[in-house]
Amino acid sequence: MEDRIQIIKRVNELRKLLHGYSHSYYILNHSQVPDAEYDRLFSELEELEAKYPELITIDSPTQRVGSKPSVSFRQWHHAVAMLSLDNAFSVTDVLAFDSRIKERLSLEQTTKIVYLCEPKIDGVAVSLIYEDGVLTRAATRGDGIVGEDITQNIKTIPSVPLVLRSNSVPTFLEVRGEVYFPLESFHRLNFESQRRGKKLFANPRNAAAGTIRQLDSRITASRPLDMFCYAIGEIRGHRALPKTQSDVLHKLTTWGFRVNGDVEVIFGIENCIAYYNFMATKRDFLSYELDGIVYKVNSLEQQTKLSSSSHAPRWSIAHKFQAREEITQIAAIDFQVGRTGILTPVARLNPVFVGGVTVSNASLHNMDEVWRKDLRVGDTVIVRRAGDVIPEVVAPIKDRRLENSSALAMPSCCPICGSKITKNADEVAIRCTNVLFCKAQLKESLRHFASRSAMNIKGLGDELIDKLVDLDRVKNFYDIYQLVPEDLLVLEGYGEKSAGNIMASIARSKHTTFPRFIYALGIHEVGEITAQNLANHFRTLDAFMVASREDLEKVANVGVKIATKIEDFLKKSGNCELIGKLMEIGINWPKLEDFSEKKLWGKSVVITGTLETMAREVAKEKLIYLGAKVSENVSRSTDLLIAGVNPGSKLAKARNLEIKVLNEEEFLGILKED
Repeated sequence: MEDRIQIIKRVNELRKLLHGYSHSYYILNHSQVPDAEYDRLFSELEELEAKYPELITIDSPTQRVGSKPSVSFRQWHHAVAMLSLDNAFSVTDVLAFDSRIKERLSLEQTTKIVYLCEPKIDGVAVSLIYEDGVLTRAATRGDGIVGEDITQNIKTIPSVPLVLRSNSVPTFLEVRGEVYFPLESFHRLNFESQRRGKKLFANPRNAAAGTIRQLDSRITASRPLDMFCYAIGEIRGHRALPKTQSDVLHKLTTWGFRVNGDVEVIFGIENCIAYYNFMATKRDFLSYELDGIVYKVNSLEQQTKLSSSSHAPRWSIAHKFQAREEITQIAAIDFQVGRTGILTPVARLNPVFVGGVTVSNASLHNMDEVWRKDLRVGDTVIVRRAGDVIPEVVAPIKDRRLENSSALAMPSCCPICGSKITKNADEVAIRCTNVLFCKAQLKESLRHFASRSAMNIKGLGDELIDKLVDLDRVKNFYDIYQLVPEDLLVLEGYGEKSAGNIMASIARSKHTTFPRFIYALGIHEVGEITAQNLANHFRTLDAFMVASREDLEKVANVGVKIATKIEDFLKKSGNCELIGKLMEIGINWPKLEDFSEKKLWGKSVVITGTLETMAREVAKEKLIYLGAKVSENVSRSTDLLIAGVNPGSKLAKARNLEIKVLNEEEFLGILKED
C-alpha cells in the first residue's frame, strides 16, 4: 500500500513539474531546465503510466502534444493536427523503432526500409497556409490542435515565400517547417543586448520563439529569422501528389520553399545511424542549432498504413544528440587569480556529463555576471557545453533553491596572497594589487611565457611551475634560465633523463623569434597577432623599447587603449631590467625580413574549418610569414578566407560579402610559390 501511495505521489509530482516547465517553455519563452532533463522526466512518467494505466488522466502531459497558445494572439485551429515526435536516445531505441515499423507493415526483420533523414532544427514549429498560391495565414503549433496566428510576423522572414513560384499550385496548401535563429545572428543579438544592459536569450530556440511571437512585427523584422520547410499538412486541388517524403521536399523546393540541404534518403536503419554519427561530427560547424536527426519512412503509402498515435506519428522518430545542457549543483565558488591579477569566480560543480565530457568546473567570468544571473552556492543550475566551447553555467533553477542561500559577496582580499582587492570604475574585473609578490600571478605569467605560442619550453608545465614557485626557486622569467639539473632532481618524479630533457628545452627556447618574444612578455591585451604587428612595425627590440604611445598607435590593430597598456609596461623599470637580463643570457632571434615585399603583406586573412595537411597554428604562422594579418572573424575588411573541411558559417558570410575564398589546395599553392 505504501508503494502505491509513493507511485501516485511521484506521478503527480512529475505532472506538476512537466506542466510548469511546458508552460514556461511554450508560453513564457523561458526554458527552466535543459531539454535532456525534461525528456528524462517525461520518459519516467510514460513508464509509470504504461505500468499503471489506471493512473492515466486526460490532463497528463503524455496525452497532449504541447501547451495552450498565448491569449495575446488570435487562435488558429489546425485542420490536420501538428503532432510531436517520439524520441530515441540510443542506438537500441532506433533499432527497436525500425523493428516496430517492419512488424506493423508485416515485413521480414531483414527487410531494409527506405528512410528520409533530416536534421532536427532546434527552433519553433510553424504552419503556413497558401490559398491559390498566396500566403494567407501562418500559425504556431501551439498544442497541436490550436495554435497562434503569427501571419504578420512570418511575412518578415525573407525565406518564406509570399507567393508560390509555380504556375501549377494547389488551391489550398498547408506547409510545415521550423523557424530558427541562425547562430551568428543569435550571438550578435545577445552581444547587443548585453551592451545595452538588456536580458539575454538562453539559446537560439528561445530567441526564435520570443521573436516570432512579438506583438509588434517591426521587432520581428529587425531580427534575422530563417525557416526550413519539411512537410505538407493539408493539400487540396492538386493532381500530381507526391508519393514519397523526398518527393514532398522536391515539390516544396519547386514551389519556392527553403529545404535543408543536409537531408538524405537512406537505405536501411544501419545507414541512418551512420548518417547520425556523421552529422554529430558536423554539428558544431553548422550555421544553425541542431539537437538530433529525424528518421521518416520515405514512402507516403507506408506512412498511411503505419498511421499515428494520439500524439506522434508511428512512421517517424527523433534520434536526439548527446545533451548540450544538463543540470547539476554548485558545490562551491572559488576565485582564481590570473597573470594580470584579475580574480575570476569559478563554480565548482558536482560532476555532470554534458556535451561529451564530464564537467566539474566552469568559469563565472566576473562578479557582475554572477550577480546578474543570481548564482549562489548550493544552487541547482543549468550547465551548457557545445563542441569545444568551455562549459557555461546558464542559469539557476530557482524553484530548487535552498532556503538558507545568500548572494555571493565580493572578496575582500586576494585568496592567494591576502593583498588588497581593487576595481577600476571602467572595468568589471577585480584585481589583486600585489603585482610583484602574488604567487598566483607569477605562476600564470610563467605558464604564458613557457607556452607553445610563446617561448615553447616543453616540459615546463603547470605542475613543475607550481613546485618551482612554491619553493621560491623561480621568481621571474630570468630565473628559468638559471635553473640547473639539481633543481629538478630534488623534486619528486624527476630523474636524470626528464631533468635533462627540460634543461635542453630551456636552452633551445633561447633561439626564438621577435614576435614570439613580445608575446611571451605577457603585456596585457597583446596577443599573437598584435605581437606580430608590433615586431613587423618596429623591426628591432631597441626601437620597440623606446616607442612612445603615439608611435604604438601607428601599428595595425593597436588603438589608444592597447598602446597605453604597452607604454605602461615599457615604462616600468623592473620590466626593462628583466628584458635586459634575458638578452644578456643569450635569448636571440634572426633578423626580420622585409615583409612589405611579401605576397600577402597587409592582407587580412581568416581561416575556417579543419585543414588536413597542417595544424591551424602552423597555417597561421605561415600566413604571418607571408605578411598577412590573421583574424578570427570575417568582416568587410577581410581580404581572404581559407576554407578547410566543415567551414561553417564563416564561409557563407565571406561569400555574401564577396570575399575571395581559397580551398586548402589553393592555399598550399601560394605557400609553394613563395
